[in-house]
Amino acid sequence: MTETFAQPITDREALPVELVDDAGHAIGACPVSQAHQAPGQLHRAFSVLLFDDEGRVLLQQRAAVKTRFPSQWANTCCGHPAPGEPVAAAAAVRLAEEMGLATSFTEVGVYRYHAEDSTTGRVEFEWDHVLVGRLTVGAPRPDPAEVADYAWIEPAALRDAMAADPAAYTPWLAGVLDLAERAVTEMWPR
Repeated sequence: MTETFAQPITDREALPVELVDDAGHAIGACPVSQAHQAPGQLHRAFSVLLFDDEGRVLLQQRAAVKTRFPSQWANTCCGHPAPGEPVAAAAAVRLAEEMGLATSFTEVGVYRYHAEDSTTGRVEFEWDHVLVGRLTVGAPRPDPAEVADYAWIEPAALRDAMAADPAAYTPWLAGVLDLAERAVTEMWPR
């Protein structure tokens, strides 16, 4: 008799997120799905944006099955730390899960935003820790359940593309890019 062991299936919508106040201090927790129901509950999140040696940024196109902003282009990866979990540790796990990548990164600020997804009826209301890194080795190996496609793009070309077709991009990408570019200019002068 041959035994097979199935990988555990995680319902990401049932995982807990850390609710925060207007200053980013933890005030409780609830499931992901509850935090994203209108009008939304302010909660801790992270967005990772990786750059290459040429100064290009790595974007992912979110999978069509995502519950919020499906099929739109976004930063390299994003997610939510569990209550009390260090942001960088959670970001490293999601970067590996979504894009098959590992690299070091630095937190460069927080981008707070509120956005409604008219397609799904869900809401993003996030205290978003922005992390940047430089990818010098390895190539993305995205999980097709998470990522439909990926692309490297110059930041100026990305800004032009977002202006020309804003509906193709997540509403948080511009704010994340602003924080990341300012920091990268100081961290890695060209």
